[in-house]
Amino acid sequence: MTLATTLKTRRQQLAQHLDAPVLLWSGQSTPRNFPANTHPFRTNSHFLYFAGLPLENAVIHLADGHLTLFMDDATPAQALWHGPSPTRNELAHRIGAGKALPLEDLNRFVDEQVATLRVQDSATVAQQKQLLNRSLAINKQSQQQDLALLQAIVQLRLCHDDHGLTEIRRAAGVSVMAHKTGMTATALNNNLTEAHIRAAMEQVIMAHGMTCAYNSIVTVHGEVLHNNHYHHPLGENDLILADVGAETETGWASDITRTWPVSGKFSSTQRDIYDLVLAAHDACIEMAKPGVEYRELHLLACRTLATGLVDLGILVGQPDDLVEQDAHALFFPHGVGHLLGLDVHDMEDLGDLAGYAPGRSRSERFGLGFLRLDRPLQAGMVVTIEPGFYQVPGILADKGNCDRYANMVNWDRLTQFSDVRGIRIEDDVLITEQGCDVLTAELPTQAHEIETLAAGE
Repeated sequence: MTLATTLKTRRQQLAQHLDAPVLLWSGQSTPRNFPANTHPFRTNSHFLYFAGLPLENAVIHLADGHLTLFMDDATPAQALWHGPSPTRNELAHRIGAGKALPLEDLNRFVDEQVATLRVQDSATVAQQKQLLNRSLAINKQSQQQDLALLQAIVQLRLCHDDHGLTEIRRAAGVSVMAHKTGMTATALNNNLTEAHIRAAMEQVIMAHGMTCAYNSIVTVHGEVLHNNHYHHPLGENDLILADVGAETETGWASDITRTWPVSGKFSSTQRDIYDLVLAAHDACIEMAKPGVEYRELHLLACRTLATGLVDLGILVGQPDDLVEQDAHALFFPHGVGHLLGLDVHDMEDLGDLAGYAPGRSRSERFGLGFLRLDRPLQAGMVVTIEPGFYQVPGILADKGNCDRYANMVNWDRLTQFSDVRGIRIEDDVLITEQGCDVLTAELPTQAHEIETLAAGE
């Protein structure tokens, strides 16, 4: 199926969910310091879903399944600095647009019924406000037609078509190669820092013409959940937690985490915790299928971790009771995963409209407040499964936590696991009609296989 055919099908599906005409903006690059020196541009994902190409400063009009593209052709000055680019008409043909018009004609397609959503960059937000003469919100307070658009987009993007799945698989394949490269690079172990491993991994992604789907996490301080510092040296007894994923040229993401020993061999305590996290990971994948509540996958991971921590003597009590009281969250404070698609946390720019089924809202519980997805699984969804164990000083040293869980944690026993700062194992999982398909299965998870790669064997 060609790109134009795929996009036509998506437009027709949108028209079945929404009567109003729609305008979607691609967005514009933002300056790092002076106007000509910009951050790398990333097209708005909702625009990408219906336009298919990473165009900058473009708008599409969707009505009754028909597409009109608005953008200006490159000026001679732009061609001087950036080289020749396809014309507006050429791009319109590639995406199956019925018309291609300059941006100045856009105001003829605006009326009170048009639905849209806000993009992130300030220049486009100003353009939208001027053209529409109203403010835009990305939440349940949106105007009626805009909220209807958001809800329709969620329904369409929750489950992926063949084109989207092909792109996600491509991104996953490159990410697997990047992780294997990172592990083997560690075996050099010659005055390396985290930055060396990050560079080894990201060069694989770049060499395949892709970009990183998010800021890479490559760290020996795995207890910092989104650690973006790379200056620490690799110690002989350290674990490296690498959360690195590729994004295709058209925006489709992957998201993988692996944890491995710098020395090529887990210590006994590191191996105990690693195998426990892997048990939670595997249990969730085995349970994942259509109709299963994602919250139940999360709670399964929590119970598995709690049971293992009791067996190791770190937690004290009955696992179900410990989970009910959120004792597990001392070591596993985040949710077990999220949606994956055109965004690494797919559609989270819409707040919880995508992640939470209608009528549901986030819990205020310590162990559930960071759950990003609370919906029944459906065939065609891609989700991540990423349980972990972390010793976060800000959580474990908090007086309130120390008092609340004083009799549930064997603090002396915990000190024996001081060489485990953080372990996470994450895979990308497609929900199928029969169960699920692990899209990143070519990257090993078993401890002995991880050790083999990390040792350079």
